[in-house]
Amino acid sequence: MTILEKTYQPQDVEKKWYQVWEERGYFQAKAESPDPAFSIVIPPPNVTGALHMGHALNNTIQDILVRWSRMRGFNVLWLPGTDHAGIATQNVVERQLAKEGTNREELGRERFIERVWEWKAQYGETILNQLRALGVSCDWSRLRFTLDEGLSTAVREVFVRLYEDGLIYRGTRLIHWCPRCLTALADIEVEHEDTTGFLYTIRYPVDGDGDHALIIATTRPETMLGDTAVGVHPEEDRHARLIGQSIRLPLTSRSIPIVSDPILVDREFGTGAVKITPGHDFNDYESGLRNDLQQISMLDKHAKVDPTQLSDVDADVLAQVQGKSVSQARKLILAVLEERGFLINTEKHKHAIGKCYRCKTVVEPFLSPQWYVKIQPLADPAIKVVEDGDITFIPKAWENNYLGWMRDIKDWCISRQIWWGHQIPAWYCEDCDSAHAAPMIRRDAPVTCSQCESTNLFQDPDVLDTWFSSALWPFSTLGWPAEQQSDTAGIEEAKQTLDTFYPTTVLVTGFDILFFWIARMIMMGLRFQDAIPFRDVYVHALVRDAEGQKMSKSKGNIIDPLSVMDEYGTDALRFTLAAMASPGRDIKLAPERIEGYRNFANKLWNAARYALENVPEGFEVSAQTVPLQSPINGWIMSRLHRCIADVNASLTAYRFDESANRLYQFVWHEFCDWYIEFSKPDLKQDGEAGDAMARRETVQTMLEVLRNIVRLLHPFMPFLTEELWSKLQRQPGEAEHVIVNRYPDKDEIKINDAIELDINAVIDVISSVRVVRSIYGISPGKALPDVVVIPASQALESVLLGHVVRIQSMARIDALQIGVSLEKPQGTYGSHVTTMADVHISLDGMVDFTKERARLEKRLTTLDADLAVVEKKLGNATFTANAPADVVQKQQAKQRELQTEREKVALSLTQLGV
Repeated sequence: MTILEKTYQPQDVEKKWYQVWEERGYFQAKAESPDPAFSIVIPPPNVTGALHMGHALNNTIQDILVRWSRMRGFNVLWLPGTDHAGIATQNVVERQLAKEGTNREELGRERFIERVWEWKAQYGETILNQLRALGVSCDWSRLRFTLDEGLSTAVREVFVRLYEDGLIYRGTRLIHWCPRCLTALADIEVEHEDTTGFLYTIRYPVDGDGDHALIIATTRPETMLGDTAVGVHPEEDRHARLIGQSIRLPLTSRSIPIVSDPILVDREFGTGAVKITPGHDFNDYESGLRNDLQQISMLDKHAKVDPTQLSDVDADVLAQVQGKSVSQARKLILAVLEERGFLINTEKHKHAIGKCYRCKTVVEPFLSPQWYVKIQPLADPAIKVVEDGDITFIPKAWENNYLGWMRDIKDWCISRQIWWGHQIPAWYCEDCDSAHAAPMIRRDAPVTCSQCESTNLFQDPDVLDTWFSSALWPFSTLGWPAEQQSDTAGIEEAKQTLDTFYPTTVLVTGFDILFFWIARMIMMGLRFQDAIPFRDVYVHALVRDAEGQKMSKSKGNIIDPLSVMDEYGTDALRFTLAAMASPGRDIKLAPERIEGYRNFANKLWNAARYALENVPEGFEVSAQTVPLQSPINGWIMSRLHRCIADVNASLTAYRFDESANRLYQFVWHEFCDWYIEFSKPDLKQDGEAGDAMARRETVQTMLEVLRNIVRLLHPFMPFLTEELWSKLQRQPGEAEHVIVNRYPDKDEIKINDAIELDINAVIDVISSVRVVRSIYGISPGKALPDVVVIPASQALESVLLGHVVRIQSMARIDALQIGVSLEKPQGTYGSHVTTMADVHISLDGMVDFTKERARLEKRLTTLDADLAVVEKKLGNATFTANAPADVVQKQQAKQRELQTEREKVALSLTQLGV
């Protein structure tokens, strides 16, 4: 007989079982397998990353799907990997260099890249080992990195093909520039943050019109040195007559035109005149293109004033601002404007500023030559597959977000001015006019110039946006292009892998990379595979703290998953995240919730321990189905198979919360709380309930249910379930490890409505007795002298009479009367009424009526006071109209709880004769 340790110690089993799973090759997929494929690619974490709660949620959900599918007989591939994370990784290594008193410029590009690879070799496995600790069952034999040789080949192939198709071009345009990272950023890499700044009103004198001036309002007075026009609305009465005239730009000798621009100028807002700075504002840049205006760059790459194009600025002013930062230049410009009478007014003003998504530095609009993807030809098919339902978003509401962004998509800036990444496969000849000559775009480095045959060539120093290589992830990781393989066998293997596992089945992701990554994978998959990259996109929410606040170091509210796993066990964290993963609703995570699911793990462990302790010597699990004689055993088998059906249906619908909570309900309440208690009389060694056949049937049933529970829970709690499986007897044909056993399927024959109704009646009566005990403070261990049960029907009476012994034993009743014809007893009774039966319990000798009345009256007074406070708040129209919806809902829920408890207390007082 197997005996479990008294308590479950997760630290003792987690590493042991993960090592077994890897050594046995259970995670590995086989491209040649005839089984149906289920494939999923991990959203590659940054190589600089450490496991946070977002990772924990994302990978727990993926692992649930993967383990569930593997147990259902699918040929499962979960492909792992990491992202080279260009800007983030370069920043980490540059900080390391700074501590050593050097920088990347001193090292040079080649040596710096070597240092990054050295860093990656030392620290790059950190996040992967942490994912292993979480229990993720990836096929580690297929681990990929976005800068490995195969993916680099794919990136060059895609770049060259897009260029040859006219979908990649190089142009000088206004882009977002990070003066800290010293690189261009795509629009979606800029985080916009509301702030309170100032709005400055400035006089712009009209040329040749006496003292007449246009009044300009701006939040960025320092950029006026780059103004090349003033815009007015052609239908605005105040300024339309000035169109075609000029402005004498303050602090310069520059004369700039007054132009008509009904797109830029809102005649209902402000002064009706707008300064136009094409080199430092995106709206102004577009206006400059419409009006053929000069573009002046007045800032350098460090966001400091660059005098190169400012020769017409007042010499004294230029001397003051040259080399100054934006904020410094602003103060100096404002001082001069005020001194010379141009500054009219300054007032506080709320507006948004853009910050780099990596380093949080304020970004600058910056004129720069960059590489772009012409996006619309790629976006149109990607819009259609979602509109046609070929790709489904879960929750469905995310489809509108996706389609809205895609329909307004702009060309993608793909070049970055950093060193770590995929260097752009474009070469220039130093002996040709590189400013005008077309670059040579090649899969491999050219030896000679295509124009003059010179060997004096250099490669474009820019690297590709990290998301460019990530966009190819679903197919580049599977061996595309197959022709990159070194031999025929390798080519055939790559083709077979792609044919088997592409398109992938589902993508699990956070909403924050919907546009960074998901949209681009769809575009690239359709372009280069002529097929969608995945069929379903499951978008999970954020993990926040218990108060709903976003976790951050500055707030000190971060919950570290590794610490939680160490304290409560990995399975407890996984189950918590699954149980709280409601579609469209952020997770408010508190350690108490994780502790609660640790208790759930212990509850199951103790149930298994009880079951194994009651297995007789020499007992062997039977493989054949034997008709069950005990209604209790029939009931738990019926409830089990309903649970199996519900869990499978919920997982199919990506309702991880429903499936986890259904399992919790069945295991904790139906199996542990009720069935195990029901089974105790049948498991007695001797006595009238100790019939050997009944005992054997109950042991067989209990073990069968337990084995099914272990298999059902395995995708959620892999370590605990594998440990339990190793201790349970297995039926012939069942695998040694639960990870590769068959996931339970519903057996319709074992679902029995009649038995469920009968046992539910028994549970209902026992629960009613316990409710009355709770209301009157009667100890659970104190036997009740007299209980009267009046069933709602003759049929229920027959059922309850057949379970008198169990009811008396579990409810601790000395004298129990059951009958539909019984009258409600006279005297002091506590009662509980349900649709199945009225239960009346004699309180004589059980309750000190004086003390109990005083206790109930005190509680009633407290409830009335609390209810008055809540009702006053909910009766306040200002509160209900202005308070956040979740705050109002909490108050409404509190009102309902107080009302329910008040009704119960009032009823109890009535039954006591008050």
